[in-house]
Amino acid sequence: MMPTKMESLVVAGNSISYDQHGDAARPAVVLLTGWCQDHRLFDPLVPLLADDYYVVRIDWRGHGDDRTPVADFGPVEQASDALAVIDSLGIDRFLPVSTSHGGWANLELTERVGTARVPASIVIDWLMTSATPEFLQNLAASRGSDWVQAQRELFDIWLDGSDNELVRNHLDNEMAAFDHEMWARSCDVIAEAYGKWGSPLQRMEKIPGERKIRHLFSQPTAAEYIGAQEDFHRTHPWFSYKLMGGETHFPTLDSPMHVADEIRSMIRSV
Repeated sequence: MMPTKMESLVVAGNSISYDQHGDAARPAVVLLTGWCQDHRLFDPLVPLLADDYYVVRIDWRGHGDDRTPVADFGPVEQASDALAVIDSLGIDRFLPVSTSHGGWANLELTERVGTARVPASIVIDWLMTSATPEFLQNLAASRGSDWVQAQRELFDIWLDGSDNELVRNHLDNEMAAFDHEMWARSCDVIAEAYGKWGSPLQRMEKIPGERKIRHLFSQPTAAEYIGAQEDFHRTHPWFSYKLMGGETHFPTLDSPMHVADEIRSMIRSV
Protein backbone atom coordinates (compact mmCIF):
# COMPACT_ATOMS: atom_id res chain seq x y z
CA MET A 1 0.00 0.00 0.00
CA MET A 2 1.32 3.45 -0.92
CA PRO A 3 1.85 5.89 1.96
CA THR A 4 -0.99 8.38 2.36
CA LYS A 5 -0.94 11.92 3.64
CA MET A 6 -2.44 12.08 7.08
CA GLU A 7 -4.92 14.78 7.99
CA SER A 8 -5.30 16.13 11.51
CA LEU A 9 -7.91 17.53 13.86
CA VAL A 10 -7.16 19.32 17.11
CA VAL A 11 -9.21 17.77 19.92
CA ALA A 12 -8.87 19.02 23.50
CA GLY A 13 -5.56 20.62 22.56
CA ASN A 14 -4.16 17.45 20.98
CA SER A 15 -3.48 16.88 17.29
CA ILE A 16 -5.24 13.70 16.18
CA SER A 17 -4.02 12.19 12.89
CA TYR A 18 -6.34 10.30 10.57
CA ASP A 19 -6.78 9.37 6.93
CA GLN A 20 -9.66 8.42 4.65
CA HIS A 21 -10.03 5.85 1.89
CA GLY A 22 -12.94 5.06 -0.42
CA ASP A 23 -16.30 6.69 -1.02
CA ALA A 24 -17.82 8.53 1.96
CA ALA A 25 -21.27 7.51 0.75
CA ARG A 26 -20.52 3.85 1.44
CA PRO A 27 -20.74 2.05 4.81
CA ALA A 28 -18.06 3.36 7.17
CA VAL A 29 -15.35 1.27 8.84
CA VAL A 30 -13.28 2.99 11.53
CA LEU A 31 -9.92 1.35 12.29
CA LEU A 32 -8.40 1.83 15.76
CA THR A 33 -5.02 0.49 16.84
CA GLY A 34 -3.74 -0.67 20.17
CA TRP A 35 -1.25 1.33 22.26
CA CYS A 36 2.16 2.21 20.79
CA GLN A 37 0.94 1.48 17.27
CA ASP A 38 -0.22 3.71 14.45
CA HIS A 39 -2.31 3.51 11.29
CA ARG A 40 0.35 1.50 9.45
CA LEU A 41 -0.89 -1.58 11.30
CA PHE A 42 -3.76 -1.57 8.79
CA ASP A 43 -1.75 -1.01 5.61
CA PRO A 44 -2.48 -4.50 4.17
CA LEU A 45 -6.16 -4.32 5.15
CA VAL A 46 -7.20 -0.96 3.70
CA PRO A 47 -6.82 -1.88 -0.01
CA LEU A 48 -9.04 -4.92 0.57
CA LEU A 49 -11.86 -2.72 1.89
CA ALA A 50 -11.59 0.68 0.20
CA ASP A 51 -13.43 -0.27 -3.01
CA ASP A 52 -16.59 -1.13 -1.09
CA TYR A 53 -16.42 0.87 2.15
CA TYR A 54 -15.45 4.25 3.51
CA VAL A 55 -12.39 3.41 5.61
CA VAL A 56 -11.05 5.82 8.22
CA ARG A 57 -7.88 5.17 10.25
CA ILE A 58 -7.41 7.18 13.44
CA ASP A 59 -4.19 7.49 15.45
CA TRP A 60 -4.43 8.03 19.21
CA ARG A 61 -3.11 11.26 20.68
CA GLY A 62 0.68 11.18 20.82
CA HIS A 63 0.71 8.31 18.32
CA GLY A 64 0.26 10.10 14.98
CA ASP A 65 2.29 12.59 12.99
CA ASP A 66 2.67 14.73 16.10
CA ARG A 67 4.57 12.74 18.73
CA THR A 68 4.86 15.66 21.14
CA PRO A 69 4.54 14.36 24.73
CA VAL A 70 0.97 14.49 25.99
CA ALA A 71 -0.65 14.36 29.41
CA ASP A 72 -1.98 11.06 30.76
CA PHE A 73 -5.02 9.69 28.97
CA GLY A 74 -6.98 6.48 28.67
CA PRO A 75 -9.97 4.85 26.97
CA VAL A 76 -12.36 7.68 27.85
CA GLU A 77 -10.16 10.27 26.16
CA GLN A 78 -9.36 7.94 23.26
CA ALA A 79 -13.06 7.43 22.58
CA SER A 80 -13.64 11.19 22.72
CA ASP A 81 -10.79 11.83 20.27
CA ALA A 82 -12.03 9.19 17.84
CA LEU A 83 -15.62 10.41 18.06
CA ALA A 84 -14.53 13.99 17.37
CA VAL A 85 -12.87 12.86 14.13
CA ILE A 86 -15.83 10.67 13.19
CA ASP A 87 -18.31 13.50 13.77
CA SER A 88 -16.14 16.01 11.91
CA LEU A 89 -16.32 13.73 8.86
CA GLY A 90 -20.12 13.58 9.06
CA ILE A 91 -20.16 9.84 9.74
CA ASP A 92 -23.35 8.64 11.40
CA ARG A 93 -23.43 4.84 11.39
CA PHE A 94 -20.11 2.97 11.43
CA LEU A 95 -18.33 -0.26 12.32
CA PRO A 96 -15.44 0.26 14.77
CA VAL A 97 -12.63 -2.27 14.40
CA SER A 98 -9.94 -2.21 17.09
CA THR A 99 -6.80 -4.18 17.81
CA SER A 100 -5.39 -5.38 21.11
CA HIS A 101 -6.03 -3.04 24.05
CA GLY A 102 -7.49 -0.42 21.76
CA GLY A 103 -10.54 -2.55 22.49
CA TRP A 104 -11.12 -0.68 25.77
CA ALA A 105 -11.58 2.54 23.79
CA ASN A 106 -13.69 0.71 21.20
CA LEU A 107 -16.13 -0.47 23.87
CA GLU A 108 -16.23 3.00 25.43
CA LEU A 109 -17.04 4.45 22.01
CA THR A 110 -19.56 1.71 21.27
CA GLU A 111 -21.38 2.32 24.54
CA ARG A 112 -21.32 6.09 24.19
CA VAL A 113 -22.90 6.39 20.75
CA GLY A 114 -25.50 3.63 21.14
CA THR A 115 -26.76 0.91 18.84
CA ALA A 116 -28.27 3.29 16.28
CA ARG A 117 -24.82 4.47 15.25
CA VAL A 118 -22.82 1.36 16.16
CA PRO A 119 -24.94 -1.78 15.79
CA ALA A 120 -21.82 -3.96 15.82
CA SER A 121 -18.15 -3.87 16.80
CA ILE A 122 -15.10 -5.98 16.00
CA VAL A 123 -12.18 -6.42 18.39
CA ILE A 124 -8.99 -8.15 17.28
CA ASP A 125 -6.52 -10.24 19.29
CA TRP A 126 -7.46 -8.88 22.71
CA LEU A 127 -6.98 -10.79 25.97
CA MET A 128 -10.63 -11.62 26.65
CA THR A 129 -10.19 -13.23 30.06
CA SER A 130 -8.76 -11.83 33.28
CA ALA A 131 -5.12 -10.78 33.10
CA THR A 132 -2.76 -13.56 34.16
CA PRO A 133 -0.17 -12.95 36.89
CA GLU A 134 2.55 -13.32 34.26
CA PHE A 135 0.97 -10.63 32.09
CA LEU A 136 0.59 -8.25 35.02
CA GLN A 137 4.20 -8.89 36.02
CA ASN A 138 5.32 -7.95 32.52
CA LEU A 139 3.26 -4.75 32.66
CA ALA A 140 4.91 -3.88 35.96
CA ALA A 141 8.38 -4.61 34.58
CA SER A 142 7.66 -2.39 31.60
CA ARG A 143 7.44 0.61 33.91
CA GLY A 144 10.97 0.14 35.23
CA SER A 145 14.54 0.41 33.99
CA ASP A 146 14.35 -3.01 32.31
CA TRP A 147 11.42 -1.96 30.15
CA VAL A 148 13.18 -2.77 26.87
CA GLN A 149 13.72 -6.37 27.98
CA ALA A 150 10.09 -6.65 29.13
CA GLN A 151 8.96 -5.22 25.80
CA ARG A 152 11.11 -7.70 23.89
CA GLU A 153 9.61 -10.58 25.86
CA LEU A 154 6.15 -9.49 24.75
CA PHE A 155 7.35 -9.04 21.16
CA ASP A 156 8.71 -12.60 21.15
CA ILE A 157 5.39 -13.96 22.41
CA TRP A 158 3.45 -12.02 19.81
CA LEU A 159 5.82 -13.01 16.98
CA ASP A 160 5.77 -16.66 18.08
CA GLY A 161 8.73 -17.58 15.87
CA SER A 162 7.20 -16.20 12.67
CA ASP A 163 9.43 -14.76 9.95
CA ASN A 164 6.65 -12.51 8.62
CA GLU A 165 8.48 -9.37 7.49
CA LEU A 166 5.50 -7.07 8.00
CA VAL A 167 5.11 -8.20 11.59
CA ARG A 168 8.83 -7.98 12.32
CA ASN A 169 8.93 -4.47 10.89
CA HIS A 170 5.89 -3.49 12.92
CA LEU A 171 7.54 -4.66 16.13
CA ASP A 172 11.14 -3.60 15.55
CA ASN A 173 10.60 -0.30 13.73
CA GLU A 174 7.07 0.91 14.43
CA MET A 175 6.17 -0.16 17.97
CA ALA A 176 9.76 0.11 19.21
CA ALA A 177 9.87 3.74 18.05
CA PHE A 178 7.59 4.80 20.92
CA ASP A 179 9.45 6.01 23.99
CA HIS A 180 9.33 4.67 27.52
CA GLU A 181 6.83 7.32 28.63
CA MET A 182 4.16 6.11 26.21
CA TRP A 183 4.99 2.44 26.75
CA ALA A 184 4.78 2.80 30.54
CA ARG A 185 1.54 4.78 30.23
CA SER A 186 0.03 2.02 28.11
CA CYS A 187 0.94 -0.56 30.74
CA ASP A 188 -0.63 1.58 33.49
CA VAL A 189 -3.85 2.05 31.52
CA ILE A 190 -4.11 -1.62 30.58
CA ALA A 191 -3.51 -2.79 34.15
CA GLU A 192 -6.06 -0.27 35.43
CA ALA A 193 -8.66 -1.46 32.92
CA TYR A 194 -8.34 -5.10 33.97
CA GLY A 195 -8.45 -4.01 37.60
CA LYS A 196 -11.63 -2.00 37.02
CA TRP A 197 -13.56 -4.36 34.75
CA GLY A 198 -12.05 -7.77 35.38
CA SER A 199 -11.92 -8.68 31.70
CA PRO A 200 -13.15 -7.42 28.32
CA LEU A 201 -15.99 -9.95 28.48
CA GLN A 202 -17.13 -8.47 31.78
CA ARG A 203 -16.82 -4.98 30.29
CA MET A 204 -19.08 -6.00 27.40
CA GLU A 205 -21.74 -7.14 29.86
CA LYS A 206 -21.99 -3.60 31.25
CA ILE A 207 -22.88 -1.99 27.91
CA PRO A 208 -26.63 -1.20 27.80
CA GLY A 209 -28.58 -2.75 24.95
CA GLU A 210 -27.33 -5.44 22.65
CA ARG A 211 -25.19 -5.18 19.58
CA LYS A 212 -23.04 -7.74 17.84
CA ILE A 213 -19.47 -7.92 19.09
CA ARG A 214 -17.05 -10.29 17.40
CA HIS A 215 -13.54 -11.18 18.55
CA LEU A 216 -11.01 -12.20 15.90
CA PHE A 217 -7.81 -13.70 17.27
CA SER A 218 -4.86 -15.97 16.64
CA GLN A 219 -3.33 -15.98 20.13
CA PRO A 220 -3.61 -17.74 22.50
CA THR A 221 -4.95 -21.06 21.25
CA ALA A 222 -5.28 -22.83 24.62
CA ALA A 223 -8.49 -24.83 24.97
CA GLU A 224 -9.45 -23.09 28.20
CA TYR A 225 -9.13 -19.67 26.56
CA ILE A 226 -11.35 -20.65 23.65
CA GLY A 227 -13.70 -22.40 26.06
CA ALA A 228 -14.15 -19.24 28.12
CA GLN A 229 -15.30 -17.39 25.02
CA GLU A 230 -17.61 -20.24 24.00
CA ASP A 231 -19.18 -20.23 27.46
CA PHE A 232 -19.72 -16.48 27.23
CA HIS A 233 -21.24 -16.85 23.76
CA ARG A 234 -23.76 -19.38 25.04
CA THR A 235 -25.13 -16.94 27.60
CA HIS A 236 -24.56 -13.81 25.50
CA PRO A 237 -25.39 -14.78 21.90
CA TRP A 238 -24.61 -11.27 20.64
CA PHE A 239 -20.93 -12.10 21.27
CA SER A 240 -19.04 -14.35 18.88
CA TYR A 241 -15.43 -15.22 18.20
CA LYS A 242 -13.27 -16.57 15.38
CA LEU A 243 -9.87 -18.24 15.67
CA MET A 244 -8.05 -16.82 12.67
CA GLY A 245 -5.21 -19.32 12.46
CA GLY A 246 -2.56 -16.69 11.85
CA GLU A 247 1.05 -17.03 12.96
CA THR A 248 1.20 -13.96 15.19
CA HIS A 249 -0.67 -11.49 17.41
CA PHE A 250 -1.37 -9.28 14.37
CA PRO A 251 -4.07 -10.64 12.02
CA THR A 252 -4.27 -7.37 10.09
CA LEU A 253 -0.66 -7.99 9.04
CA ASP A 254 -0.47 -11.78 8.70
CA SER A 255 -4.09 -12.58 7.71
CA PRO A 256 -5.56 -9.37 6.20
CA MET A 257 -7.83 -11.14 3.70
CA HIS A 258 -9.46 -13.15 6.49
CA VAL A 259 -9.95 -9.98 8.55
CA ALA A 260 -11.48 -8.22 5.54
CA ASP A 261 -13.87 -11.15 5.04
CA GLU A 262 -14.97 -10.93 8.67
CA ILE A 263 -15.57 -7.18 8.36
CA ARG A 264 -17.66 -7.72 5.23
CA SER A 265 -19.65 -10.45 6.95
CA MET A 266 -20.35 -8.25 9.96
CA ILE A 267 -21.49 -5.32 7.85
CA ARG A 268 -23.81 -7.56 5.85
CA SER A 269 -25.28 -8.94 9.08
CA VAL A 270 -26.38 -5.51 10.34
